[in-house]
Amino acid sequence: MSPEQRREMIIRTAIPLIAEYGTAVTTAKVARAAGIGEATIFRVFADKDDLMEACLAEAARPDQVLDELAAIPRDQPLPARLESAVDAVYAHLGRMGAVVGALQATGYRFATACGQPPPDGDGPNRDDAVGAITAALADVLGQDARLLRLPAHRVAGVLFNLVFGPARPGGADLAEPRFLVDVLLNGALLPPTRETETP
Repeated sequence: MSPEQRREMIIRTAIPLIAEYGTAVTTAKVARAAGIGEATIFRVFADKDDLMEACLAEAARPDQVLDELAAIPRDQPLPARLESAVDAVYAHLGRMGAVVGALQATGYRFATACGQPPPDGDGPNRDDAVGAITAALADVLGQDARLLRLPAHRVAGVLFNLVFGPARPGGADLAEPRFLVDVLLNGALLPPTRETETP
């Protein structure tokens, strides 16, 4: 196994442990879970903080959610496609939030802003990640984008904000995907009736 492959394996092993234990996780625990000696960790990471930063950067990467959005069948009805998309983004935010939340709760001092690349430039920039996810959501709209009164990227941005709002720390309970999609596509107003129509 190359040093880079070993590094990736250690990060994959450490992320769920960090989500569970926060800063209380030890490199010895990570090593046991990975089936390696603890000294092996320090061949690819300078110290525990270096490992934590690498795990934060990995948790913020949008690769998995982009793959999930790309895999949504484009022949499904638009509401079904968007509900699947909301589920995928919720899952991404949940994975990232579990790591960040556990570290915050256990007193971790963040060396970098969440989702920003660490000093060595590794990892995604938060704005780039959001832009990539928004572009992927616009792609999910597919040919139905021609039915929208706003450009696809604007609708995708609104959908991302609807999903991201309650997923923030202190946000409201997560809304059902079907509810969010219904509000996005049909609005919050009741259909006009004869009584509410203006002459």
